[in-house]
Amino acid sequence: MIAAPTTPLNVQTGVNNNNNDSDDVRQLISRYQAAGQGHLFNFYDGLNDDDKAKLVAQLDSLNVERVNRIHQKATTCPSPMLNNQSATLAPLPEECFDSILEASKDKIQKWQTLGLTQISQNKVAVILLAGGQGTRLGSSAPKGCYDINLPSNKPLFQIQAERILKLQQLAQQQPGAVPNVTIPWYVMTSGPTRPATVAFFQENNYFGLSSDNIVFFEQGTLPCLTFDGKIMMESKSQVAVAPDGNGGVYAALRGTGVLANMAERKIEYLNAYCVDNCLVRVADPVFIGYCVSKNADCGAKVVRKSTPDEPVGVVCLRNAAFNVVEYSEIDEDVAQATNPKNGQLLYGAANIANHFYTTDFLNRVESFEADLEYHIARKKIKTVDMQTGDVIAPKQVNGMKLEMFIFDVFPFAERMAVFEVDRREEFSPLKNAPGTGADCPETSRRDILQQHVRFIKAAGGNVVVGEDDLQLEHAPTLELSPLVTYSGEGLAEIVAGKSIKTPVHVNSLEELKTIVF
Repeated sequence: MIAAPTTPLNVQTGVNNNNNDSDDVRQLISRYQAAGQGHLFNFYDGLNDDDKAKLVAQLDSLNVERVNRIHQKATTCPSPMLNNQSATLAPLPEECFDSILEASKDKIQKWQTLGLTQISQNKVAVILLAGGQGTRLGSSAPKGCYDINLPSNKPLFQIQAERILKLQQLAQQQPGAVPNVTIPWYVMTSGPTRPATVAFFQENNYFGLSSDNIVFFEQGTLPCLTFDGKIMMESKSQVAVAPDGNGGVYAALRGTGVLANMAERKIEYLNAYCVDNCLVRVADPVFIGYCVSKNADCGAKVVRKSTPDEPVGVVCLRNAAFNVVEYSEIDEDVAQATNPKNGQLLYGAANIANHFYTTDFLNRVESFEADLEYHIARKKIKTVDMQTGDVIAPKQVNGMKLEMFIFDVFPFAERMAVFEVDRREEFSPLKNAPGTGADCPETSRRDILQQHVRFIKAAGGNVVVGEDDLQLEHAPTLELSPLVTYSGEGLAEIVAGKSIKTPVHVNSLEELKTIVF
């Protein structure tokens, strides 16, 4: 497990300008006063020793000058898409785009073999964005702990871990594979979700993976600000902070030592994805192989928009650079424009937050980090009245949180690759509460079970729906463990010309052999 190194101040408590204060503390106060944020010490004199130390430690770890720069950039250099500039948009260039829906079986096989080869040489790792809690789902646990009510009752973390296990087995079979194929799993949590996430992995024995190859690291935070750029306080001894968005992953990778860990392991390629997609193909060898074949330094998986007005961000060119443009920023006539060659939407590459990077690109992010765009989220933020010290729970918006999006690096890619996949096979996000009917636990369960039925049928098998199968969400209850198959491979020799009856949950290929008839 990697933790960011810290060098604490030599803190001696006491009132401002008193000899009991250390030089370090006096210098810190002067630094914050020079930055226009001296109000953060308003209540310092009245704090007890522990709270003084806590406040000093937090402020010492904070780059206040950087916070000021970020605020200035976010408020004085707004995104050009805040104004109607649809004329600056352009469709994706054909040379950087391919679709699995249109590609031949031979081409897909070549991409897959190339991807498996990279995995077999221990050149591939995955980054999991797992900082969210299941609040909307009615759970206080990290979202990856959520059980979508599969027959196996496997939570999202376990489903994804077992896909890694299966993929390691498949790559091990590649000619010239290293003796112990390993796909390191870098799990980004938020501060609040880290203890519960780590404990969940430990309690479940890391779902069969080696703990040596699972690295937890924390997403960064930024202070909450008033509209005039003053840092807000949550209490008299603590600054109010919020996660810096999923785009904070780049600074977190560097600051917590993860990039150094990747270098030690000689990792060359990364796949990053969000925890809430139950269909995600972790370290998908087809995607990895496609991006490597394009010599890409950055890549994005996309799905085809269902309708021109579907409320999703779209990967396209903005001001001649790759970017994700929100649906609300695209004029209606532009959104409806089609490609005369195939009739598909010109702006139909829906972003699903599933990305490819070279480690060289991730190391290069630091060189253009100052140019990345910060987005303002205006919020009701609990804070302290800086005159009275009273805690205020506002009824109206009173401040801002600043965040980056993970796709904000796209404009800086030198060789971008965009890969369209089949939505029903690879994208089923878990966003909403049970019973809402869209992007909820019921649709996640349905989409996995229906996929497994398709796996059996594509392998030449027949699915017989048993009389006692409740078929929730109209899906036959047939669950195949990821340890049985990663994406449908390895089933034909067992199920071709045979039948399997539901409800059934299959844990291994050996078990599958005993079930078919």
